[in-house]
Amino acid sequence: MNRDWIATARTLSEALPYLQRFYGAVVVVKFGGNAMGDDAAMAEFANDIVLMRLVGINPVVVHGGGPMINAMLAKLGIESDFVRGKRVTDKATVEVVEMVLSGLVNKRIVQAINDAGGRAVGISGKDDDMMIAEADDPELGFVGKPVEMNVQVIRDLYGAGIIPVIAPVATGMADNETFNVNGDTAAGAIAGALEADRLLLLTDVPGVKNAEDEVVTQLSPEQLREMILDGTISGGMIPKTETALHALEQGVRAVVILDGRLPNASLLELFTEHGAGTIIRASEPRVKPRRI
Repeated sequence: MNRDWIATARTLSEALPYLQRFYGAVVVVKFGGNAMGDDAAMAEFANDIVLMRLVGINPVVVHGGGPMINAMLAKLGIESDFVRGKRVTDKATVEVVEMVLSGLVNKRIVQAINDAGGRAVGISGKDDDMMIAEADDPELGFVGKPVEMNVQVIRDLYGAGIIPVIAPVATGMADNETFNVNGDTAAGAIAGALEADRLLLLTDVPGVKNAEDEVVTQLSPEQLREMILDGTISGGMIPKTETALHALEQGVRAVVILDGRLPNASLLELFTEHGAGTIIRASEPRVKPRRI
């Protein structure tokens, strides 16, 4: 008998406890980075999401699209101003952001999932007033932070067997303005409102690293705060870890920061003993069985 077949059967058998563990669970997956521009990586991500759905998980995809937004702004000749290294999003810019995120990027992910055999529907935070936001910093213009969440439409979709794919665009509180929301921030707010079992933040790094530049496989919220305060966590990892902390406070059972460039990263995290990346939760350290 072919040894590859035997190995495949053994792998499926070993995954059974994790398949049982996550059956019926809500898993929010933030998708972004370089993988979004690569057709093969997009197809692999879509396959993973469809497999999750087929084994009884309720996946919810939230995406970014920074590189695509930058490319479209350049194509249209719209120049950006920056304050403290952050882009000022004026009226013209936020219209491009909504067009790219809700149109180009969102529908590309939806199509990839449908092509993989799933049923996906693309929406944005503006649909059904799912995400209401206010200005995060007045100097940055239409860059928002979520202040109200209505996630019933998401529950309705996955309750019908449909995979929601959500663009991080929100409605303003005052005059129905459109706000661009950071993809990680939006994913954390959605996961918190759903009280999701897992929030997977797919990034371009292997996970959270300690002072010795080693990936830490598990952290408590207290350890994470200490690493932020002492400067061990810095730069672009700070907003991701802050998103993780906020999501845990809102009722998410665990947050994982992992390398989305790793083949089948989400499946490795959910269905294997060792997982992938850095898991952050308030419970006991990861031991076998390592899931809460």
